[in-house]
This record gives sequence, C-alpha cells and structure tokens, in this order.
Amino acid sequence: MTPPLNRRDFLHTSLCSLAAASAAGTASLQAAESKPLIGSISKETLFRNRDGAGVTWFHPRGCMVPGAEGNATFLLNLQEIGGSDYFGQVHWTESTDRGKTWKEPAPIAALGRDPVKEHPGLKAGVCDVTPQYHPQTGTVLALGHVVFYRGPRFARGDQLARYPVYVTRDKDGQWSERKILQWDDPRGAEIYTNNCGQRLVMPDGDILMSFTFGAGKQPRMVAGVRCAFDGTTLKIREVGPPLENKVGRGLLEPSIARFDNQYFMTIRAEDGHGYVAVSPDGLNYQRKTAWAFDDGTPIGMSTTQQHWLTHSDGLFLVYTRKDETNKNIIRWRSPLWVAQVDPEKLCLIRDTERVALPLVGDGVDDPNNVALMGNFDVTNISPDESCVTVGEWMPRNKAKGDLLLGRIEWNLPNRSVPDFVKT
Repeated sequence: MTPPLNRRDFLHTSLCSLAAASAAGTASLQAAESKPLIGSISKETLFRNRDGAGVTWFHPRGCMVPGAEGNATFLLNLQEIGGSDYFGQVHWTESTDRGKTWKEPAPIAALGRDPVKEHPGLKAGVCDVTPQYHPQTGTVLALGHVVFYRGPRFARGDQLARYPVYVTRDKDGQWSERKILQWDDPRGAEIYTNNCGQRLVMPDGDILMSFTFGAGKQPRMVAGVRCAFDGTTLKIREVGPPLENKVGRGLLEPSIARFDNQYFMTIRAEDGHGYVAVSPDGLNYQRKTAWAFDDGTPIGMSTTQQHWLTHSDGLFLVYTRKDETNKNIIRWRSPLWVAQVDPEKLCLIRDTERVALPLVGDGVDDPNNVALMGNFDVTNISPDESCVTVGEWMPRNKAKGDLLLGRIEWNLPNRSVPDFVKT
C-alpha cells in the first residue's frame, strides 16, 4: 500500500495545487526568465527501412564506454521487430563519432532464442535490453528480460513466468553467457523485471534500479531495487516498499534518475496517466503523482513508457501524450515530447515543452501510415549533447520503420557526464 501523506507532504501537495491554480509557480517564472537549457534538437536517421527492404531495428538503447584510444564510444543494443511483442536476436553496434556513423549491427550470441525444456516448440527469447557502463569494473551490464515465443509469434497461450536476464561485456568487447537476476519473493511469481528501465551506478559499484512485479494476474506494483555487481554477477541486495495502482495491469516499466540529491521514478500506467514518485535513497518512494503541467493541466498518456533526460542543471522527461495532431494514433505514440521537470512540485514546466522527434504523416486522417515511437531511450553523449534513440514501426504496414536519433544540443555544458565522455 502507498504510505499515507504526512503533514509535510500534505502541505506540499496543497501548495502545489494553489500554485497551479494561479499559474504562477516558481519553476514557470524561472523557466521564462532564464535561457532554456535545450538549445536545439535535430533529427537523424541511423538505419533506414521505411521501404521494407531491410531490417526494422527496434529497442535501440545505449551507453557511453571508454574507447580503445581514449575517446568515448557510443554502444547501442538493438533488435529486429516483426510484429507486436515479436523480436529477433539482440544485436550490438557502436559509433566512435558520437552517433553520426555506425558499424553494421552484430548479434550477441547469448541473447537469441533457447529451447525451453519440457515445452516442445517453445523458445525463450530476450527483449527490452538496456546496456550500462560500470566504471568500477570496466564492464558493460546489458539487462533485459525473457520473453517466450512459439513459432513466428508471441506465445500468448503458454507465456511462462518472466524474469530479468543479462549479459556482461568485458574490456576486450567479449559478451558473456546469458544469466538470470534471481529473486525468490512470491510477489514476483508471475513477473518481475526492469525491462526498458533506466538505472544508476552508485559510488560503491552497486546498481540502483526499479522493478515492476506481480503474482498471478494481479495488477503489478513497482519498487526501488539495489543490487550488487562485481562485473560478472548481479545480485539483489534490497527491495524497497512498493507503489500500487490497481487499474489494468497496474504499474509498468519504471525508470529512475538522480537529481539534486533526490531520486525520481517515472512509471507507465493503464489509467490514462503516467506517474512520478520521489525518494531520498532510491528505495523508499513516496508522493506517487500523475504527470501534469505546472498550470494544473493533466497530461493524457496511454500505457506508454517515459524516460529521463538528465543534465547537471535540470531534469527533463521524454514522453508521449495526447494531442490534436495524434488523436487517432495507437496510444498516441508519436511524436516524442521533452519538457523540464519541476522537481519540487513533481510536474512538467509547460513553457519548456518541445518536440524531441516529430510525427511524420497524418495522425488524424491516415494514422495507419504514421510510425509509432513508443519504445525509446535517452543517452548523454558529451557535455554538449544528449540524444533520444527510437525504432519506428508501423504495425499495420508490415512493421516497417527507420531507426532514429534526436540530437539535443545544450546551451550549458552538462557537468554530470563521466570524465571519459568529456574528451
């Protein structure tokens, strides 16, 4: 159960409501009076498949790693999409010029499909993989979760319990075998996962993340999770108290970020909203709040993930939402928007909102020919640039689409990037 509001939180919530009603919140004034942190956003195409002649790459999620000659390398995991929740083997590619040019994607041997014992014809694949560099060991942790397929489709009739799986990449670029992040808590008997989630590496080398989890067909909960990682093995140390929402499947695909000595979780839900919560330690989250603008306007979101864009001087959210231009697009999954977060009021500053990657086509009269962009990632690639990566796909047009990058240029250097990224 979500803990009740204490007096401080009650007063905080009340003050936030008053500020929204007056449309004169402090964050709004600061945003209007200061130079915006985001200078420009440009769209780039990394791999093309709008014509359907090649591969539709999906789930492009990346991290920066030290390069062989001291320069930062942009490492990206990605996989083919052939239909709804139907993905191919996980691949990797890399760029040595901050995402301008890329190597041909190569498969990760351990992240293909394995036969499932005692289930003839069923195979265990992997999806939703997010890589992260671990500076304490010089390795990359690529964490996703298992998914079961029967023939050329998602196995809906015998989808077994789902759990996180991972591989590691050593300093020589070699990928490990597939491993399972074990959790024996009965609350995760049906599913527990950090799929598509943003994580944090702590100063002592621990990994801070979040789970969505559930038993049986009950609505899922989310919670903060702290894990130990030695460069080879990932083990759960502690799981915090859960947040709940009993609508639909519950709370899904949480991602976390750290800003101004606090931890923030953004959460997909199935009640027409997305949610945000805050924690002093990354385990104990409170003040679960539906995303809204600072003028009090609710933000309509349709069961789609959101992700954090972090800067040393501001916290941002990348998301999808309902708009007059996309009202007939599935789950309003185009365009992608970005806006700055008010970390005290847990809302978005409306005057800072802009398009991160635009809608292409007609989302009202011809939505079937608009590519969806609901599965994306955010990477800080230098002090001056960050990016949003997304794989387009058109579910009613042979799953065609391009792999895109939205390049964000900052007006002020991002001091939170690792030293090796600054070179």
